[in-house]
Amino acid sequence: MTLNVLLVTKGHPFDYNGFYAIFDENKELNTTVVEQPAAQIILRPEYVKDYDAVVFYDMWGTEHDGSRAFKEPPAHYIDTINKLLDSGKGLVLLNHALVQWPGWSTWRGISGTSFMLEEGELYGETVPGSGYRGGGGEPHRNGTHFLSVVDPSHPATKNLGKGFTVTDEIYIKTPGFEKNPDILPLLRSDYDFSPANFNPPPLAPKEQQQNWNHPHGSNLIAWAKRSGNSPVVCSEAGDGPAAYSNPAFRQFLADAIKWVASDEAKAWARKK
Repeated sequence: MTLNVLLVTKGHPFDYNGFYAIFDENKELNTTVVEQPAAQIILRPEYVKDYDAVVFYDMWGTEHDGSRAFKEPPAHYIDTINKLLDSGKGLVLLNHALVQWPGWSTWRGISGTSFMLEEGELYGETVPGSGYRGGGGEPHRNGTHFLSVVDPSHPATKNLGKGFTVTDEIYIKTPGFEKNPDILPLLRSDYDFSPANFNPPPLAPKEQQQNWNHPHGSNLIAWAKRSGNSPVVCSEAGDGPAAYSNPAFRQFLADAIKWVASDEAKAWARKK
């Protein structure tokens, strides 16, 4: 069965040929690419209904306004995303797509992530900006780590055995988000999430970067989440060519897309 997939990009550099090859070489995925901000039109109900799932690989809405507050999206896009969630459309969020629209609580609610571009309030407490390893940042380049499957019976991970090794960008984020009952862990890393192994948040003010102090981070790299009526799979893995060409990562991404598009996943998302 071929799935019609809408792939949303723009706002963060990536290796086009390597990334698009994931989709071009998978005959089970009929993929249409749309960039921001044009995606804000195609995601409207009358257009997105033709797609079985949406994959977000964009990083939009990270500009500050004059007060250093992050901007919210236009009202029409807020309405579009809310309708997308109400409809139960299956979504996959990859890497930098998790951290876009930092000034919009709805987007953070879709993934549930605790990754912060700078210090701020999160779920009622002040937390530091999140760090990263890789993505071109010095001194900590991409890391190699083993991603262990949490539940080998889950459709998104059932073809991965015990897990796989990947060289990719790695994030450090506070672990409190895992308490959310709507989050279902899928892949955990064996990496040491000590702040000494990470670069400070690059978009944070200089003072925060210079005085950066982060607790030991969560090792949860990929998870499923109920968001509105939509099943969502979130993956921090998927930043660069080494991940794009990794057969196990490709398998995980394909199976995640198939799962969020399934009736099984949609029924799971509607259970509250």
